[in-house]
Amino acid sequence: MDVNAAVAAAAAIAGVLTGVIAVLAFRWSEREQKRPTRSSLHTDAVLPPGVDTVLSVLRSSAVVLDEADAVVKASSAAYALGLVRGGKLAVEPMLQMARDTRRDGEIRQVELDLPRRGTGRGEALAVSARVAPLGSRLVLLLVEDLTEARRIEAVRRDFVANVSHELKTPVGALSLLSEAVMDASDDPEAVERFAGRMQIEATRLTSLVQELIDLSRVQNDDPLEDAEPVRVDELVAEAIDRCRHQAGAKQITMAAGGAADLRVWGNRGQLAAALGNLVENAVNYSPARTRVGIAARSVNAPGGDHIEIAVTDQGIGISDKDKERIFERFYRVDPARSRATGGTGLGLAIVKHVAASHGGEVTVWSAENQGSTFTLRLPEAGAARDRSHQQPARHERAGGAGLDEEAGRSTPTSPESTAYETLPAPEVLP
Repeated sequence: MDVNAAVAAAAAIAGVLTGVIAVLAFRWSEREQKRPTRSSLHTDAVLPPGVDTVLSVLRSSAVVLDEADAVVKASSAAYALGLVRGGKLAVEPMLQMARDTRRDGEIRQVELDLPRRGTGRGEALAVSARVAPLGSRLVLLLVEDLTEARRIEAVRRDFVANVSHELKTPVGALSLLSEAVMDASDDPEAVERFAGRMQIEATRLTSLVQELIDLSRVQNDDPLEDAEPVRVDELVAEAIDRCRHQAGAKQITMAAGGAADLRVWGNRGQLAAALGNLVENAVNYSPARTRVGIAARSVNAPGGDHIEIAVTDQGIGISDKDKERIFERFYRVDPARSRATGGTGLGLAIVKHVAASHGGEVTVWSAENQGSTFTLRLPEAGAARDRSHQQPARHERAGGAGLDEEAGRSTPTSPESTAYETLPAPEVLP
């Protein structure tokens, strides 16, 4: 009997202990669930309702800081710009702005130039930072990347300045010549001489305005909207016919050759203008009694067959330093010679844009006093047409101004890589 009582007492004591332990474990579990964890301090729980959703759709880089300057929330763009590192805001001026805003509650905004990470070229990253209080404890930092906008604005300013200068020259000349005509009204020979000069300046002004229109058109239009198969030999014949008068005046022989029955896919008008500009430059910058060759060939490439149209001259050539910039707007290798030939400095820029918008490129090989070879490389009609149906063409554009940065980089192409040296029975045109 005593043994049974002892066993019962022991079982009762064990039950009581088990109950106490269970109660303590339950209370401890509840306490742990209510305790804020480290992750909850830095997630949506501390943000006002709806803020996280708003931040996720903002185009600006967003960073939310708490009262200890720790990052509570940061967008992926903020990390990409290097604003946040190791859970801290890494830009001291922005951090100071956040502290000042937390102290007085005022909204602040500033533009900063930050070093660009990972480029090794010391380029600055232009940003606009705006800081505002978010509730009683948090501060919101919004950062907008202004680098591209500033680049576009610089290009626009340069373009407007160049256009203004180029327009001012012939307009000023016309004004002075008109005054000279009035003063020499009793001298028929002087009137005839001044009228001839006025005609030259008027022609130059007309060419400049037309090329500005052409450049604007090739930058803003989609050339593949009205694309069609274009015969290369027709483009070559049209370019030769365009320059026939200038070539005849300098006794320059123009030879056309290469493979026959080649076609490219694109806008006929833009392609004709691009090739015409190359041939016209070759004639204008070639000495008298030389020759200009235009040859076309098909080239196999991994991305699809291409057509290369090479324009070769025996002119003054281009130095290495000038080859880096010849595709920039208004850039001239020899400004004095360009004025004499009526060049505007826009022809090669138009060629570059036409080639790029058609999925091709233009390259140059040149040696001083030996001549130059410009090669227009375009996708062949079949492959280009298939790609145009699958994916829309991409343009070189830059914002609302319709302008882009002119890198002016060219890839050297030797004359041996073109078909000009092996023209099969070229057609010689006077």
